[in-house]
Amino acid sequence: MSGADSGSCRFADYFVICGLDTESGLEPDELSVTCRFPRSALEFDLHFHNFEQSPLRRTFKSKVLAHYPDNVEWNPFDQDAVGMLCMPKGLSFRTQVDSREPQFHSFIITREDGSRTYGFALTFFEEVTSKQICSAMQTLYHMHNAEQYDILHTPTSPQGPEDQRHPHSRDTLYVSKCICLITPMAFAQACRKVLLQLHQAVTSPQPPPLPLESYIYNILYEVPLPPSGRSLKFSGVYGPVVCQRPSTSELPLFDFAISEMFNLLGVENVLQLFTCALLEMQILLYSQHYQRLMTVAESITALMFPYQWQHVYVPILPASLLHFLDAPVPYLMGLHSNGQDDRTKLELPQEANLCFVDIDNHFIELPEELPQFPNKLEFIQEISEVLMSFGVSPEGNIRSSDSQAKYRTFRSVDMVSDKRNGNLASPLNSYLLRENETIARLQALVKRTGVSLEKDASSYKDARAQCDEEELKMHQLNIQVREVFANRFTQMFADYEVFVIQPSQDKESWFTNRDQMQNFDKASFLSDQPEPYLPFLSRFLETQMFASFIDSKILCHDDEEKEHTLRVFDSRVDKIRMLNVRTPTLRTSMYQKCTNIEEAEKAIEMRISKIDHTALHPHLLDMKIGQGRYEQGFFPRLQSDVLSTGPTSNKYAKRSAPAQWRRRDRQKQHAEHLYLDNDQREVRGRHAVFFSHVCFRSCSSCCFLTTTARNLGTTIRQPKLSNLSPSVIAQTNWKFVEGLLKECRNKTKRMLVEKMGREAVELGHGEVSITGVEENTLIASLCDLLERIWSHGLQVKQGKSALWSHLLHYQDSKEKTNATPGGLGPRKSDGGVSAMPPLKVSLIQDMRHIQNISEIKTDVGKARAWVRLSMEKKLLSRHLKQLLSDHELTKKLYKRYAFLRCDDEKEQFLYHLLSFNAVDYFCFTNVFTTIMIPYHVVVVSSKKLGGSMFTANPWVCVSGELAETGVLQVPRNTLEITFECQNLGKLTTVQMGHDNTGLYAKWLVECVMVRNEITGHTYKFPCGRWLGKGVDDGSLERILVGELMTPSTENDERMCRTPPMQQSPGMMRRFVTISPNKLNTGQIQEGVGEAINGIVKHFHKPEKERGSLTLLLCGEYGLVWALEQVFQHGFKSPRLFKNVFIWDFLEKAQVYFESAEQREATPDENWQTRVRHFCRFMRAINNTSRNIGKDGKFQMLVCLGARDHLLHHWIALLADCPITAQMYEDTALIKDRSLVNSLIRVLQTLQEFNITLEASLVKGVGI
Repeated sequence: MSGADSGSCRFADYFVICGLDTESGLEPDELSVTCRFPRSALEFDLHFHNFEQSPLRRTFKSKVLAHYPDNVEWNPFDQDAVGMLCMPKGLSFRTQVDSREPQFHSFIITREDGSRTYGFALTFFEEVTSKQICSAMQTLYHMHNAEQYDILHTPTSPQGPEDQRHPHSRDTLYVSKCICLITPMAFAQACRKVLLQLHQAVTSPQPPPLPLESYIYNILYEVPLPPSGRSLKFSGVYGPVVCQRPSTSELPLFDFAISEMFNLLGVENVLQLFTCALLEMQILLYSQHYQRLMTVAESITALMFPYQWQHVYVPILPASLLHFLDAPVPYLMGLHSNGQDDRTKLELPQEANLCFVDIDNHFIELPEELPQFPNKLEFIQEISEVLMSFGVSPEGNIRSSDSQAKYRTFRSVDMVSDKRNGNLASPLNSYLLRENETIARLQALVKRTGVSLEKDASSYKDARAQCDEEELKMHQLNIQVREVFANRFTQMFADYEVFVIQPSQDKESWFTNRDQMQNFDKASFLSDQPEPYLPFLSRFLETQMFASFIDSKILCHDDEEKEHTLRVFDSRVDKIRMLNVRTPTLRTSMYQKCTNIEEAEKAIEMRISKIDHTALHPHLLDMKIGQGRYEQGFFPRLQSDVLSTGPTSNKYAKRSAPAQWRRRDRQKQHAEHLYLDNDQREVRGRHAVFFSHVCFRSCSSCCFLTTTARNLGTTIRQPKLSNLSPSVIAQTNWKFVEGLLKECRNKTKRMLVEKMGREAVELGHGEVSITGVEENTLIASLCDLLERIWSHGLQVKQGKSALWSHLLHYQDSKEKTNATPGGLGPRKSDGGVSAMPPLKVSLIQDMRHIQNISEIKTDVGKARAWVRLSMEKKLLSRHLKQLLSDHELTKKLYKRYAFLRCDDEKEQFLYHLLSFNAVDYFCFTNVFTTIMIPYHVVVVSSKKLGGSMFTANPWVCVSGELAETGVLQVPRNTLEITFECQNLGKLTTVQMGHDNTGLYAKWLVECVMVRNEITGHTYKFPCGRWLGKGVDDGSLERILVGELMTPSTENDERMCRTPPMQQSPGMMRRFVTISPNKLNTGQIQEGVGEAINGIVKHFHKPEKERGSLTLLLCGEYGLVWALEQVFQHGFKSPRLFKNVFIWDFLEKAQVYFESAEQREATPDENWQTRVRHFCRFMRAINNTSRNIGKDGKFQMLVCLGARDHLLHHWIALLADCPITAQMYEDTALIKDRSLVNSLIRVLQTLQEFNITLEASLVKGVGI
C-alpha cells in the first residue's frame, strides 16, 4: 500500500527544521553513541564511550525546532520519529578547518496500516552564535583534557589530529542543522533539488527573489502530486523542478539512482543480495552514509517486482532501536558505521542466517547454503550489457567509496576468488573483463572515425540543462535495469495462474480457515520446472512474500480489484503467453531476454520532454512588514502564522469525501489482510509474522512504542522514544517468544503433513510423497528457526551459530565434571539380534561425530549437520531437552526474557519437535555424501548343524545407494568387523562368501547385520542358507538384500510407529521340494502383477526420489520371487533325497535349444535370435568365476533379462520347449497358453524403462 493511496494529493505534507535548541542547551546523546559502538552496551558504559571522545567528536541530542503545518489529518506528525530519522546520529560540531559540505539523505516511516511516508533531509552546518554553547564546549574540552591526562598519564592514546584540536577562542564553531520534507510519495530527485535550492538561498551573497516562506508555502500548499502517467513542473528558488509519475500500466514509481547500488557493490554482489532478500533472510546493510543505506534498500526492494518485502524494513536503524537487531525474524535494516571500525569488531546478535553488506567496502558476507538464482550467468550478462551501455562498470566502482586507500593493495584476483565476498570465480568474471577490454578497443576505434558510442543527448528535441540530462539518464538506466529484473519473474512465473488453488467458499470462510488452506499447488509447479531452478524455487515458494502475492491474486477476481503490481504483472504474463503460444505447463530453461525496454523508456522520455502540468508559481504572502528578513549563512526563523494553514479553497488540500470513504475501506481491507492473514502465512513456516507486522510494521523505526502505549491505555501522550521502558521491551520480547513458538508449531505440522504425503501429489501416478528438494528446503528452514530461537536473548554473542556455541559450552561443562559423555543409556531393542546391541544415546558423542567431519568448516555448518543427524536418529527433541536441562548453563548464557528461559513455551517447543519421530528422515545421510563413516558388520551364523566347526575364511562386500566397499575379510573367530569408508548411503545389498578352505567348509548363516556408527541405522540382511560345496545349492557366496531395522524407543520418546521403509526381503529357501504353502495360479499372477507394478511406479518417480531397484527385483515379493513361483508351479516331484532346482530345468532347456539350433529344426529367424540370446546368457552365467549357486544364477538371469528386456521372449521360448512337457505337470501355469500369454503381456510393460542393475548383482558376467 503506497503512501499515495493513503494520504493527501499534495506534493509535500510537512516542512521540518531540526537542530540545536539553544534554550535547553547541550544534552549528550547516549543512544546515538550506541550506533557507533553497537555492542558497547554489553561490556562498557555508554557514558564512558561518549565522554572519552573529544567534544568535537561527541554526539548531542537534536530537537525538532519547527514543523509546518502543525498537523494534517491523513498523516499525523510523529515528532519523535521525524526528529530521530532527520538527524540519526544527533548534533555534530565542526570548526572552520573541517569539511562542512551539506549531506542529503532520505528515510521511511511506516504507519500502523502498513502505508509509508517518505522523508528527505538536507543536513548542513551553521555558525554557533550562542555564547553559552561556545563556553560549554570550551568547558567540555578542558574536562576531557584533564581526564585523558589522569587516565593515561602519557599522550600515547590513539587520537588523530582532530581529537587533539579544541575550539580556541579564535576558532569558529559550527553546529549541524537539518531541513526536511515529509512527502506521501518518494520523489527523491525533486525533493533533493528543492532542499538544495533552499540551502543555496541562505548561503548565497544575494538574497533570494522572494522570502523563503513563499517557496515553502508553495511546495506545501500549491504543488500537487502529478497524476498517474503525467509529469509536473513547479518552481524552486532558482530554477524549475520536474517530476513524473508512471502510469497504471507501468512499473511502480522509483526515483532513486539504481546505478549507485551497482557502482557500490557490483552486479555479482547485487544478485547475491537480491537472492537473500527473495528468500527472506536477515539482511544488514552497513555504511557511514545514510543515503547509501536508503538507496541500496529501496533499490533491492524495487527490483523484487511483483513481490513485496513483508517483514521488518528499517533502511536507517535509529540508535534507540538497536536492540531490534536481536529480533528472531527476517529483517532488512541499515546500520550506520563510523567509518573506522572494520567488520571483525562488529558483533551482531545472530549471524547464522545473516546477509551482511558492507556497502562502503564493496563486501558482502552470505549465509551458508544459499541457492543460486536461476540462469544466473545469463542474467548477469544481460544486466551488465545494460550497465555498460550507460558507462557503469558491472564489477562496481570501488573508488566510489571513501576508503579507496584500503584497496591499493587489494588485488583483483583476491576479489574474484573470495567466496565470502560473493565474487565466486566464474567464467563470467573473465567474460566481463574481456568485454570491457573489447568495448574499450571499439570505443577507441570509432573515436578516430568521429562517431560517438555514447547515447547522444542532443538527439532529444527539447533543449534542457545538463542536470536534466543527467536525471533523464538516471531514469533511463533505472527503467532498463528494472525491466530486465521484472522480465525474469515474468518468464519464470508465466504459468503461475494455472497452479493457484481457488477457494470454494466465500471470503469470510476463507479467512477463518486460512491456516488449513493451500493457496498454490507447489508440487505440481515444481515438477514442471527445469532441474537447475529447483533449489531456489522450492525455497522461494515457502516465503511470505510469495504467499501474500498469491493471496492477493485469490482475493482479486477482476482487474478493478487488483493491486497495481498484480495488474501490471498479469498484463505482462498475458503478453508473454500470446507471444510464445505454448502449452501452459511446458517449461524450458532457455534464457529469454527482456523485449519491452524500449516501450518503457519512451513513456518516460515523452513525459519529461512534454510537461503535462505546471503548478502555481511562488508568490508574495500576506506577511507583516519586517518579516522574512534574510541573514546570510543562517536558515531564518520562519513565520509560522503564514505557514501553518494553507489556502481555504485549495483543491489539493485534501480529498473529496467519497475518496476518503474509499480510502478507509481500502485501509480496512489492508488491515484485514495484514492481521487475519498472519497466522495462515506462518503455516508455511513463515517468520514471526505477528512481530514483524504488529511491532515493526507499526513502527518501522519508531511508532511501536506509541502503538503499545495506546493499546495498553497507559498514556494518551506519545512517549519519548529515547526512554525505552523495561515494560515495553519486555512486551516486545514476549511477542518474540509467542511468535517463535507459533512458527515452530506450524513448521513441524507442515513438515509432517508433507512427509506423510497428504499434500504433494506427484504427477503420473497415485502415490504421494515429498520430493527431496522440498524436504531439504523444509529442514533448512527448521535449522534457521532453531538458530533464531537460540539467538534470542543471548547475554554475549560467541561465534556465528548460537546453537553450536551453546552445545560447545555444554560439552565443556560435562567434560570438566568427567561425567559420562552425555550418554542416556541404550535404547530398548525390539527383538533385534543381541549380537549388535543398539548404540548408546549420547548428545556429546553426536557432537564429536560432527567435529570429526573435516569437510564442515564453520560453526553454522556444524550446527546444521548436528540438527540433521539428530533428526535422522529421531533424537532431536531428546538431545535439546538434555541440553536445556542444564539450567545453570542456560541462566549463564541467556537473559531472563529469552525464549529458552520461558519454561512453558520451551516445553511446548520440545513437544512439537518430538512429533518428528513419527517419520523417517535421511537428511544427514543424503546430504553429507562424501564424508567418511565407520560401519560395524556382524555375521550371525547358526550354532546348530556344526556352525561352530566352520574352518574357511569368510568375507563380505557391503553396497549402498552411493557406493560399495569392495571385499572385506572377516575374522573367523569373531565374525565381526568395524571399518571406515566413504558414505555408502542407504544400504541395499551385502555379498558374502568364503574361500572353501579347511576341513569343514560348510557354513549355515542366519543373517548379516550392518550398522552405521554415526547415524545408528542398523540393517538386517536375512540369509537362512548354507554356503558350501555339496550342500544346499552348492553356493560359496550369496547376495543378500537388506532391510532397515526400526528400533523402538521408550514410550515418552516415541509418539507413534511407522512401518519399515521397505518390506523385509528375507530370502526364502528355494527348494522345489519344500513348498509348505503352494500358491494357486491366481495368487501367482497377482504376485507377478504386484512386482511389475512396483517397478513401474519406481520409474514414474523423479530420479532423485527413487528408492532401491534391487529391492524391487530381488527382495521379498520382488520380480525374482514372482518368476520363481511361476516356474515352481506344477514342477514334477523329484526322486527321494534329491533336490531339483529351477536352474536344472533351464540348463536342460539350453541343451535342447543348442542342439535344435544346430539341426536347424525351426527356420523362424525371430525364434533363432531369441534362442541365441537365451543360450548366450546361460553360458555367461555358468562360466562366471563366482560361486553363486543355482538360485543365485537364476536371480542373475532374471535381472539380466529384465535389464535387456528379454524376459517375455524367454517365457515364450520355454513354454513351447519339449523339456517343459517332460518336467511339468499338465496343470502347471507354464503349460497354460492363456496364462502364459497374460504373463508375457505383463512383462512387456518393462520394455519402456531403462533398468540399471547394481554392480553386485551382475559382477563377473561380461554381458
